Order: sequence, then structure tokens, then C-alpha cells
Amino acid sequence: MAVLVAAALPALAGCGGHRAAGAPTNGIPVGRSDQSVQAGGLNRTFHLYRPDGLSGPAPMVIMLHGGYGDGAQAERAYNWDGQADGGRFVVAYPDGLDRAWNAGTCCGMPKNRDVDDVGFITAMVAAIEAQMSVDPARVYVTGMSNGAMMALRLGCQTDLFAAVAPVAGTLLTDCSHAAPTSVLQIHGTADDRVPFDGGPGKAKTLTGAPNVDGPSVPAVNATWRGIDGCGTPTTSTAGAVTTQTADCPGGRTVELVSVAGAGHQWPGGVPGPLAQRLGDLPPPSTALNATDTIWQFFAAHHR
Repeated sequence: MAVLVAAALPALAGCGGHRAAGAPTNGIPVGRSDQSVQAGGLNRTFHLYRPDGLSGPAPMVIMLHGGYGDGAQAERAYNWDGQADGGRFVVAYPDGLDRAWNAGTCCGMPKNRDVDDVGFITAMVAAIEAQMSVDPARVYVTGMSNGAMMALRLGCQTDLFAAVAPVAGTLLTDCSHAAPTSVLQIHGTADDRVPFDGGPGKAKTLTGAPNVDGPSVPAVNATWRGIDGCGTPTTSTAGAVTTQTADCPGGRTVELVSVAGAGHQWPGGVPGPLAQRLGDLPPPSTALNATDTIWQFFAAHHR
């Protein structure tokens, strides 16, 4: 489906897709900015962070918030702005409608109304590329919880990203036509909202139905190893952190980092909105800094 793209700062002409026509206008200001695109007949909002002195073509990271969160919350919670200063890349923090994403069989209003969040993120990437020089071989997506599920859907149903890094998420959409891409999963073994071993999570909707009922985290990792044609994975353990790594053709990698005893949180982050809302989630594990780990993985992979 063609997606009309129009950014608020400044106005843009063009169509949806990975690369907008014409040269970038260098319209992204230094520091934080608020922008929007028209996608699926809706005005969709996102936040951007551009480090001072950044010169293109620059890498870009898309950070997808979890359920009950938004882009501003994700910017505060996971320290991607600081990572961008050191790594010299731009970060986008899109806002899900009603604080959720349509990741397939989850979650909330976007799922119930079949909101085209794949189209929104595609349009957002094109809008940013039209405003500044972005390296299309180094565009990445990560996310927390429902945002992690959305990141996996984007990996399955677009060819935008050189690497995908879900945290505390599972695969809830068709992935039979996915293009090979590098994938890093981070997940706590004691996660009871998106269980490491799969099946219904503890959190319920207002109707009593499970919010999440998906495959196990190792099964999702095996799916991506099959998509990428990877070799047999190797495993190493350091303290509470176990890393399973598979090398794949084309310099790609599929990796699973499991954190023993960690719950439904972003390791090394701050408590998220779900923890504040429910009041019964453990604090984030300090055994791993997920943001550092993900950026190291992203920096090592490009198309």
C-alpha cells in the first residue's frame, strides 16, 4: 500500500518507502525535536535525537516503546541519546496509538483496529531520510515488550533494517517471507509477562484474555536462524548472562542473550510504565546493560 509521507518540520513531498526521492534537506535540528508524518490516513508523531556535530551518512536506530509507554518515556528510560552521542547516530522514538503497537496478535487498540504500524514506521524512516543524510545500510530497530514484538514484525515484513534487537518480546506475526537480517534477542528467564518458555503471560486484558500467547524465546531465535541460514550456535555464560551466537551467511548473526532471574524489564534501564501501572514487576537487572549490548551488535552489522 502506498503511504503518503509528510513531515511537520519541514513539510515534505514524496511517497512511502525506504528512500524518499531527491537529496536530503538537512532539516533535522541538533538535539531533541518533535515531528510527525501522515500514514494510513492518520497523523503519527515521533521524537528525534540528533547529536551535535553529526555528519552523514549517519546510522539510525528506531526505539519502539513498550505497552503503556510512549516515545518520550522510551527516550528517558533507556539512555539511547547518550549512546547516540558516543556512537554518532540519530535515534527515532515513534509513538504508538493509544500507547501500543499492532505487532500481530497483540496489542490493544492498534491490534483490534488493525492499525498499519508497519506502514507508519516505513513512512517515518522515509521522512527522516528526506530531511538528513542517513546510511540505508545502517538502519536498525529495537524495542521493549510490545515494542519488541513490533520490531520483530518489522524484521519479518520489511527490508528496512540491517539488524533487529527485541527486548522482552516474542514473535506474534507471519514471518514466512522475511528477508535475512541479523537479530539479537535479550530476555529474562523469569519474565512472567512474556514467558521465556512461551505460552500465555501473566498480564490479562480487561476481558480476562491473555495479552501475550506466543512461542518460546529460543523458538523465535531458531526461526531466525532458519531464515538466515545460520550454522550451529555456540553458547557461553558469564555470571547471570548466557549468550548463544550463530554465524550466518553474508556476515549476519543471530544471537540470544538470556539473563538468569531477570523479569519483564529492560536490563540496565529504569522501571517502565507497565511496572509503575501494575506495581508488581521486579526492578531491571543490573547484570547487563541492554542499550550498550544492542548498540555494539548494531555497530557490527550492516547491509
